[in-house]
Amino acid sequence: MDKVDVIVAGAGVVGLAVARALAQRGLEVLILEPEDAYGTGTSSRNSEVIHAGIYYPQSSLKAALCVRGKEMLYRYAEAYSVPHRRCGKLIVATSDDQVEALEGIRLRAMAAGVGDLRLLSAAEAQEMEPQLACKAALLSPSTGIVDSHALMLSLLGQAEQAGALLSLGSRVVGVEPGDGFAVTTEDTGGERFTIGARCLVNAAGLHASELAGAIEGLDPQYVPQTRYARGNYYSLPGKPAFSRLVYPVPEPGGLGVHLTLDLGGGMRFGPDVDWIDSVDYRVNGARVGHFQSEIRKYWPGLPEGALAPIYCGIRPKLSGPGEPAADFRIDGPELHGVPGLVNLFGIESPGLTSSLAIAEVVAARLGEA
Repeated sequence: MDKVDVIVAGAGVVGLAVARALAQRGLEVLILEPEDAYGTGTSSRNSEVIHAGIYYPQSSLKAALCVRGKEMLYRYAEAYSVPHRRCGKLIVATSDDQVEALEGIRLRAMAAGVGDLRLLSAAEAQEMEPQLACKAALLSPSTGIVDSHALMLSLLGQAEQAGALLSLGSRVVGVEPGDGFAVTTEDTGGERFTIGARCLVNAAGLHASELAGAIEGLDPQYVPQTRYARGNYYSLPGKPAFSRLVYPVPEPGGLGVHLTLDLGGGMRFGPDVDWIDSVDYRVNGARVGHFQSEIRKYWPGLPEGALAPIYCGIRPKLSGPGEPAADFRIDGPELHGVPGLVNLFGIESPGLTSSLAIAEVVAARLGEA
């Protein structure tokens, strides 16, 4: 049986960042990805926003890793010519009862290490964005956008340069701990192979709980249920009406139907929160009326009938409808007792922003193994 130092299961942005970090530390790394290309799931179906770290509780992994990851990502993008832009964003209160919520958001962000938010009056916000309608706004100057595909290509290139290998069309169907792990994979033709590894990183995203359930000897109490929250996106062609991102006050399950910009200058709107029972990437075109009404709260000038559905993403959540938002989980041997195993659960937003920081934590955990 062939054997490597580490198997990373999942070639999304987090898996690729982890593989790069481990390979650059001199470990022999194999990345297993069930699809026929890397980054086809959550990593490429999002808003491509570099988040500031505004919304997360002070003591949470999301807060710490987003704030740390943001700075790491900006430095990385600059150093390796990954297209990005620090465009800033406005979080807008569109009713009187939301104005007070903005101050709560600012205080929470400050507690988490984000000290650059500035409260704006409606007039100040509208001076920045003339087509904006709001009662007040928070300016986040450190929010930005990044080309997620270029980022993943760069991470993969650096991982491979350091000796990592990527195996596409390789689905993990069984894991047997022993002297390390015997990891059984199945290719697209149904043929099975078993590969040995001293360590295993479960970075399977939407399928992380399913993969963890296939690890023999892992107590089921350490395998959380992953819930699926689909987010639909719509676009509007033509010259953008805004130069910054625009976010409403957050809603349960997500950050509301926000306006983001792509690096080509186009405007995208989304995601909404559409709970589903299984992975389904069909865009829900029936949501257009909901989108229009939500967008017009902060942009009354949205042209009638101009929105077009473009794609959707799915958040791998550890909390369901009506439940408090769950944190990232980076479960190592100190929790579940399986030497050399790190499970990554619930890596939704701000997972893209946090990817390099998550990789740093995983590499440190395995360095202690």
